[in-house]
Amino acid sequence: MLAVFETGVRYQMYHAFAAFAAAWAYARWQKRAFGVAGVLFLAGSVVFSGSLYVLALTGERWLGAVTPLGGLAFLAGWLLLALGAWRAR
Repeated sequence: MLAVFETGVRYQMYHAFAAFAAAWAYARWQKRAFGVAGVLFLAGSVVFSGSLYVLALTGERWLGAVTPLGGLAFLAGWLLLALGAWRAR
């Protein structure tokens, strides 16, 4: 369970930096894609990392089915961050 908890922490840390990058890009270029990417990084952190934390601390296995939804939010956030960067140049 420690490895599960560490995975949640690792992904939350990476995507906290991504959320800061999205916020900086939004402040600089005012592209909607950056704002939505930031929201998706936040949602992904809550769903993905949060479900892993609850799984590691309580052993509730049903939350494992929710975790991929957070991963999809992370992926969508990265796609929108890339799209916003592509359009901002």
